[in-house]
Amino acid sequence: MSMPLLSLIVFLPLLGGLVILFVPKRQDRAVRSIATAALVLTFLASLMALSQFTPGAGYQLTETHAWIPAVRIHYALGVDGISIVLVVLTTLLSLLACLASYNIAVRVKEYFVLYLLLVTGMLGTFLALDLFLFYVFWEIVLVPMYFLIGIWGGPRKEYAAIKFFLYTLAGSVLMLLSILFLYLNAHTFSIPELAGGAGSMLPLKIQQILFLGFFLAFAIKVPMFPFHTWLPDAHVEAPTPISVLLAGVLLKMGGYGFLRIAFPFLPQGAASFAVPLAILAVISIVYGALCAMAQTDFKKLVAYSSVSHMGFVMLGLSAFTQTGFNGALLQMFNHGIITGALFLLVGVLYERTHTRDLTAFGGLGVKVPVYAGLLILFGLGSLGLPGLSGFVGEFLCLLGAFPVHRVLTIVSVLGIVLAAGYILLTVQKVLLGPLNTKWKDLADVNLFEIATLAPLVILTVLLGIWPALVLNIQAPTLNKLVEQLTRLTG
Repeated sequence: MSMPLLSLIVFLPLLGGLVILFVPKRQDRAVRSIATAALVLTFLASLMALSQFTPGAGYQLTETHAWIPAVRIHYALGVDGISIVLVVLTTLLSLLACLASYNIAVRVKEYFVLYLLLVTGMLGTFLALDLFLFYVFWEIVLVPMYFLIGIWGGPRKEYAAIKFFLYTLAGSVLMLLSILFLYLNAHTFSIPELAGGAGSMLPLKIQQILFLGFFLAFAIKVPMFPFHTWLPDAHVEAPTPISVLLAGVLLKMGGYGFLRIAFPFLPQGAASFAVPLAILAVISIVYGALCAMAQTDFKKLVAYSSVSHMGFVMLGLSAFTQTGFNGALLQMFNHGIITGALFLLVGVLYERTHTRDLTAFGGLGVKVPVYAGLLILFGLGSLGLPGLSGFVGEFLCLLGAFPVHRVLTIVSVLGIVLAAGYILLTVQKVLLGPLNTKWKDLADVNLFEIATLAPLVILTVLLGIWPALVLNIQAPTLNKLVEQLTRLTG
């Protein structure tokens, strides 16, 4: 009997959380060590899964066990070219954000238990091959995230937590209705079976209605305009490590939902909404960038930049082309790396100065040269400088969308110009100009903080130079998906 590798990946964090429950109060060092050990093992298990993965060979490392046989619900896990990329991203960011969580000093035990439960929910969402199981993991994510923002967040934490919960729960309820309708017609919750054409047999009008149910759940999570308003509040109030996971992983659950469920289940319904999807994507790109440019709160600026960058993901998806899909998934991966790093850098500065007001800084490049170098590197990656990972994903999204949505793609390029504006203005406000004497004794990043950011630096540069490292893994699966969608939509 082979080792249930995917179950280990999903449940090692939860096991770590259960062990922490038995640690006596005020044993904070032991709690942190157990959480870190669990996430190190989870990351290593994800690398093992990656090493055993064969691109283009369908679902692999699958595990299937009857769970509720009366209604054909199974505990089913599997990984393909779409999910393996996001699983490795999740395990890496979860580990790095855990290290950044060492600064949490209040109710440490409860924090890490909820944190590890959150990681299990995210990984389960990407690995589930049963629609019922997918929904369970999707909903599990809401609970720890609500408490992590609501207890350890900023001054308006309760408002931000409730807003996040209500928005995402509203979308989830509509998704549940679509899931139930699909089951009643197809008599299965199996994601591979439903993606194989069971949903495509439904009339177009029914497909469109069901697609809207999935669309609202996934669009809120991405988030797309006009369903984005929960995101800036959640980011600003959340503690830094939770902002990293929110931007780096949770937003990707929305894009993953479109690729795994909404498009393959309801191909004709999804294709009929291609133009509205592209329009909303372009609005998200431009609106998010304009909002980012108007911010003086460093964290809120990065939050709005996420709305803009995830707009490129949705533009690539709306094209229904191989290049667009590959660009969208690569952009999700790259956005997770770069924006996760930017939130870590915002946290480093906030811990030293207790302010995120960009107008309060100036001239810090002289005092904190290592921090300045890191901020410039990830800032340039975010604005899409060729040679860094942010460029490749956006370029492929535009390249894939241009033949299908020519005018909208041209308009979306404005987002890249605006991104250069708000990133360079941020660098100018924080690092350049005369030094604010209030920060004359500001300490540079320490070795622990550098170690947390180093893997993200390596990936940002490496994938900018060699994007095939990820593209070769995901492309065969995505290309087959596009061929299937093309065949079913005619």
